[in-house]
Amino acid sequence: MSAAVADAFDFAAWSRAHLQATEDALSQWVGVDAPAGLGEAMRYAVLDGGKRLRPLLVYAASEAVVAAAPAMCREAAVRAACAVELIHAYSLVHDDLPCMDNDVLRRGKPTVHVQFGEAPALLAGDALQAFAFELLTPEGPAVLPTVQAELCRLLARAAGSAGMAGGQAIDLASVGRALTETELRQMHRLKTGALLEGSVMMGAACAQAPAAAREALSRYGAALGLAFQVVDDILDVTADSATLGKTAGKDAACDKPTYVSLMGLDRARAHALELHAQALDALAQPALADTRALRALADLVVQRSH
Repeated sequence: MSAAVADAFDFAAWSRAHLQATEDALSQWVGVDAPAGLGEAMRYAVLDGGKRLRPLLVYAASEAVVAAAPAMCREAAVRAACAVELIHAYSLVHDDLPCMDNDVLRRGKPTVHVQFGEAPALLAGDALQAFAFELLTPEGPAVLPTVQAELCRLLARAAGSAGMAGGQAIDLASVGRALTETELRQMHRLKTGALLEGSVMMGAACAQAPAAAREALSRYGAALGLAFQVVDDILDVTADSATLGKTAGKDAACDKPTYVSLMGLDRARAHALELHAQALDALAQPALADTRALRALADLVVQRSH
């Protein structure tokens, strides 16, 4: 791709369009007809907040393989984007509970258990997790059954014991312990990186990507997922709560191992840049048709301030 074509890419316009598609779909689908106030708690947890990085990765990865995605790929991508955001939202609801991180601020507003109570928050998280998989399995011909099955497998693995939940278990067991860099990397590869890499691979599945493209996108997603956590650890000690939209300094206060506590601030920043370079290098693959959005998202992850 020529520099002139690359320079013509309007990432702001691209992200606005995809974010609007995601918000419209989430607003239309989430919590509808849920009884006894459950829908209100579900919608509070998901709508009107968050960077929506994971949905954007789904779209960008699918378009990297199919530059002009056919209708079936677009339908699968919208559903996959919403599903991965629902899993992310449910995890935040549960992470914020008193039995976990006991946090009171998320996305600049009171956490779900503060707003609705602990039991309703727990149920809202459960319902969001279940609904994610319902979205991936629509009736009719909108999404091929083979694509539905692969999307469910990818999301379940990214969210379960081999991914996010497993990483969270390691995190809880590591409070007050000095981890090696290898141990810390493994914890964050599961806790944070698995769902980010899973988002990328779900986009590849929507586009029915060939093996070479999937391998490149997997390497991109793995590097990006780890970079995200390194930057998160940096921001926890350099940004304030108002900027972050959540409580700053929680990791240090809870004596949790982080890249900053292990490496120091300067080395952690350098490591984030190394991972950014690895992510971009993975995209230099002829099987990928258009990587501009993926490159812009990598920049966003490393340069973000919240």
